[in-house]
Amino acid sequence: MNIKFLKVSVLVALAFGQLMVFGQSAKKDNMPDTLARNPIIKNKFTADPAAFVYKDSVYLYTGHDEPPTGKDYYYMSEWLCYSSADMVNWKEHPSPLNVKAFKWAKADAWASQVIERNGKFYWYVAVEHGTVNGKAIGVAVADKPTGPFRDARGSALITNDMTKQTGITWDDIDPSVIIDDDGQAYLFWGNTACYYAKLKPNMTELDGPIKAITGLPNFTEAPWIHKRKGWYYLSYAYQFPEKIAYAMSKNINGPWVFKGIINEVAGNSNTNHQSIIDFKDKSYFIYHNGALPTNGGSYRRSVCIDYLYYNADGTIKKIQMSTQGIKPAK
Repeated sequence: MNIKFLKVSVLVALAFGQLMVFGQSAKKDNMPDTLARNPIIKNKFTADPAAFVYKDSVYLYTGHDEPPTGKDYYYMSEWLCYSSADMVNWKEHPSPLNVKAFKWAKADAWASQVIERNGKFYWYVAVEHGTVNGKAIGVAVADKPTGPFRDARGSALITNDMTKQTGITWDDIDPSVIIDDDGQAYLFWGNTACYYAKLKPNMTELDGPIKAITGLPNFTEAPWIHKRKGWYYLSYAYQFPEKIAYAMSKNINGPWVFKGIINEVAGNSNTNHQSIIDFKDKSYFIYHNGALPTNGGSYRRSVCIDYLYYNADGTIKKIQMSTQGIKPAK
């Protein structure tokens, strides 16, 4: 073969190859984002997400599913904490709270929510009471969103003998808390029946009677309360297996108007549990499914995040669950 011809051929091939590489890069830059970001935590099973925005970060609190091999039940003894500045890259912090922190409780680190007031962070949790039959709600407190948290009362805030709407022993679960624009704090919770009550400014005592909310069709559990542009939104787990539905009101005391289902049954999980937040001019729907390939399921759940959109009248558009998830918030 002619050596000169070979050199020219190699040069042409190299140049063509570079053009192909540059062309692929340019094409890749314009291709849709297909990264599989959901579930967002892949090294542990996480459930019952609750998030809130503090300063320039989002703090995400979850339960931790740890069932032994071959056992199908909600084996949960601690809560986990993650933080992010862009909703995509999450930093795991040491577990800031365990059931053992509540001397009066004996088991079950179930759904929870954290809120900040006057530089303190209050964590409302559902656990199994040690002496009062049934589930109960406790409050922990910390000086930082990452803890460590300690029992704020030394006793339960809500016990099963305080609620009479249903005869079950697990109706006092899934606390959700909000501080309204006038500074009044409210706690919502429940299973089968949805309860709410005012909280005193110290955030560790009820300020008035427990009330039950009516007009929530097929209410199962997982109430989440949030407010936007003068509207109160009460979303909740609907039927079983669980979808997520919601109601709206102009007054936190109701009446609540049912608006429909916004999220269908999340893949491979009988339960669903939502958290709705705004961060850097976007709205997010945080939930769990059973989609991790490492034995995921109803008792081995995983937190996911997708975008949430509102209509012009304030109603919520149906959530589009995805494996892609969201892009980094700017």
